[in-house]
Amino acid sequence: MGVMMEMSSAGAVKPWFKKKRFWLLGLVGISILGAAFSGSSPDDSAGGQQSSSSPASSAPADSSSSSSVAPPPSSASESRSQENARESAESYLDFSAFSRKGLIGQLQFEGFSEADATYGVDSLNVDWNEQAAKSAESYLEFSSFSRKGLIDQLIFEGFTKAQAEYGVAQTGL
Repeated sequence: MGVMMEMSSAGAVKPWFKKKRFWLLGLVGISILGAAFSGSSPDDSAGGQQSSSSPASSAPADSSSSSSVAPPPSSASESRSQENARESAESYLDFSAFSRKGLIGQLQFEGFSEADATYGVDSLNVDWNEQAAKSAESYLEFSSFSRKGLIDQLIFEGFTKAQAEYGVAQTGL
């Protein structure tokens, strides 16, 4: 029986670690959704599912700026759905760190079209290096990582290799 417990304990280390990480990410995701929906109006839910005829790349994605959020574009130049996607993206970034790819995916999961989600993220002036650093620091608050392991995790989340390396370097690893 002692051998079975040893094997169980030794075998459970990696799956437990993974389950804990996914549990934490799930909890953060639920919190984000709760925060996003607590401040939404009835018009927000209908607007998030419209498709946009504007090009998704109408705003540049600047990865080197120091500001987290740019002033909103004029309401005449964006559809209601684009405005909702931009506001939702801004809300997510106020709560947690995201990669560009991860934030677009989160908005799509929320029901925005790919074009509106991309517009919403790209209309913000986000420093993706800063987001990678925040995400790396957040991971280290909950778990231990090697430098390579943390870089790999950030890349898995959608950060570029350069952004992941920058973010991990900011933690001192």
